[in-house]
Amino acid sequence: MKEMKYDIIVIGAGSGGLSVSLFMAKVGLKTLLIDRSDEHIGGDCLNDGCVPSKALIHVSRLMHQAKQGELFGYTISGKPDFNKAIEYVLSKQAIIRRHENADYFRKEGLAVVLGTAHFISTSAIKVGDEIYTAKKIVLATGSRPAALHVPGIEKVRQFNNENIFELNDMPERMLVVGGGPIGIEIGQALNRLGIEVTIVHRGENILPHDATEMGSILMKQLKAEGITFHLNAEVKEFTSATEAIIQQKDGNNFKQSFDAIFVAVGREITVKGLGLEQAGIQIKEEKIVVNQYLQTTNKHVYTCGDASGSLMFSHAAEQQARLLLNNFFSPFKKKLNNDYMSWVTFTSPEVATFGLSEAALLKRNISFEKLAMNFEDDDRAVVDSYQYGKLVLYTSKGGLFKKEKILGGSMIAPNAGELVQELILATTKGLGINDIFNKIYPYPVASRINQMIIVKHKEKQLTGTIKKLLKFLYRFV
Repeated sequence: MKEMKYDIIVIGAGSGGLSVSLFMAKVGLKTLLIDRSDEHIGGDCLNDGCVPSKALIHVSRLMHQAKQGELFGYTISGKPDFNKAIEYVLSKQAIIRRHENADYFRKEGLAVVLGTAHFISTSAIKVGDEIYTAKKIVLATGSRPAALHVPGIEKVRQFNNENIFELNDMPERMLVVGGGPIGIEIGQALNRLGIEVTIVHRGENILPHDATEMGSILMKQLKAEGITFHLNAEVKEFTSATEAIIQQKDGNNFKQSFDAIFVAVGREITVKGLGLEQAGIQIKEEKIVVNQYLQTTNKHVYTCGDASGSLMFSHAAEQQARLLLNNFFSPFKKKLNNDYMSWVTFTSPEVATFGLSEAALLKRNISFEKLAMNFEDDDRAVVDSYQYGKLVLYTSKGGLFKKEKILGGSMIAPNAGELVQELILATTKGLGINDIFNKIYPYPVASRINQMIIVKHKEKQLTGTIKKLLKFLYRFV
């Protein structure tokens, strides 16, 4: 059997795999991209994650905003057409698929093979009856939603982020298991589309990777919209197709009725069927073992995206792709560094988190100051009715010749993901808080809140001694 040789093989056509393979092809290197089928190209983001979920959230937000018109005299009647909502989601995916499919990428200079890939040696991949070899191989095989292992689950109608967008009839009651970003986003969207939503979460707070105060504010807003929460609780058993036993942390049980469940209990890395043992690639605790350069125990094989076992975001995959491309061409190798990572939960309001958290700063013994500001007196928040908002910043401690820098932070507000972008840039580039303080913001843009929190911080720095000095300078200069 003839082996076909390439400069690089990339397995998986999601955000990370596409970023690596397209650049390598544009450089002029012989590049092979492998994915299971044309429908899988685009990865989880296009097919099961970011794109369809944000389209559904968009529709649900329109429905919610329409209902708000009742406060000003409009009369809203009828129920949302759930099938129309799903049609909208699918139509937006179809638009993006015009430039994310095998034929399109072949025209871009990529060799694309569709089928299941597995290693047969340290440098050879087999797909069907064909064998392909390369100097370097990148595994960008993604992840899948973790299953819920509970007695009686085979009785119930269940969904996850891979099949919720295939829902063709709307259940009246949805039990969401998991209070992380996926469960909260989908839960709010379904609730706004007319489904009665109950969320069961094992932890004390929703959004466990964000600041507790942000999750608390968000949960208060979601409760006001009609979502029911059971924290410190988990599903112990499904007694029928429409009833679950929920166990609370204190040991008490109660029954919960539903028509369907949405499972959002985490992600599992896709490693089965790849033949990693044939390539000398070690696996530990169902994860591929990689070093700080995303290199596996086979020095010719690298990971990118969810397969790396790091942060599972599309933009994290893009960051890792840039790291790999740098290291493929430069003698100055870069290590993976997530200190400047950011993420957004696209609920209404949004929760945006960036840089180092308070826990990370304490763990590293980094001196910092926590700045916090509610939006209750922010003019834009007042007129747009989001005075519940909050911004938290962690800044380095300054001095006479040392500028205060933004180390990280989080915000909850409508469009928080957009509002924090300049703060993310400041964190990444090591800008001082004076760069924000001295910026001129058109009034009343929402991002003025980024300056206001620093203004308040500087006001607190006006000690008695500094006030006396300023008075002296004013009188005699």
